[in-house]
Amino acid sequence: MGVPPISCETVNRANRDLMKPRVYNKDVQTEKSSPIIFTDNLTKVYTAGRIKVTAVRRVSLAVEPGEFVAIVGPSGSGKSTLFYLLGGLTQATEGRVVIDGVDFATLSDAERTRLRKHRIGFVFQKFNLLPTLSAMGNIEIAYEVSGRMVNGKKEPLDRAYLNHLSELLAIQGRLDHRPSELSGGEQQRVAIARALITRPAIVLADEPTGNLDTKSSDAVLHMLLRSNRELGQTTLMITHNPEAASIASRILYMRDGELVREEKGTRSGISLPVSGAAPAAV
Repeated sequence: MGVPPISCETVNRANRDLMKPRVYNKDVQTEKSSPIIFTDNLTKVYTAGRIKVTAVRRVSLAVEPGEFVAIVGPSGSGKSTLFYLLGGLTQATEGRVVIDGVDFATLSDAERTRLRKHRIGFVFQKFNLLPTLSAMGNIEIAYEVSGRMVNGKKEPLDRAYLNHLSELLAIQGRLDHRPSELSGGEQQRVAIARALITRPAIVLADEPTGNLDTKSSDAVLHMLLRSNRELGQTTLMITHNPEAASIASRILYMRDGELVREEKGTRSGISLPVSGAAPAAV
């Protein structure tokens, strides 16, 4: 798959900007002229003694701002390793990852952490909610950890935006409950709210419906699609389920560490209800 080049000047400028205090607008803003996620011959090799396993091999892809892309593959295909590479959770053996104009390879560990906190929201299969905190507490602590700054000063959590997310995700009446008091679908929607509360440019979702029944899965997929369209985040979802992937605008199939084909999502044109409406609670 061909990918557009990103100039050294663009990457260097983005790296310099990363070192300065960031000014965040209320809405996600990205340049439409260049990909927000870009990889070039990305390769990851794991070594155990004399054994080397290539989990990802020569993956080149480009995702435009605002796209909803799904990566589909069976267990062992390398899709989860690709997820970790795109999120800066592990480093590539060869090739490069450029996120929102910034090349991960040029950053220190602290700078990569800062980029993740400010520009990427993660949604995981196992929810990863803190069991001793309420749903609201889980969202608030994620915002606190992000250290979101405006004009060099810490910005307080935007309660109006949190209320909007709660309405969008249909969790308004569940925020005072702990995870053990929520259904699987509700826990995943709280996890999505936690990922979105910092207004990231990119949402990375790793098997977000893997632990859910069909009804809950449909609701979570609906919410991911809705947040992609209404909030403008770029969404990249990893899944083994082609039916779940069909809601994306573009589907990339992965096998043996390589991207082997691409197609358009069969449900990508699904219509959504007007803002404020929500699916039945699950």
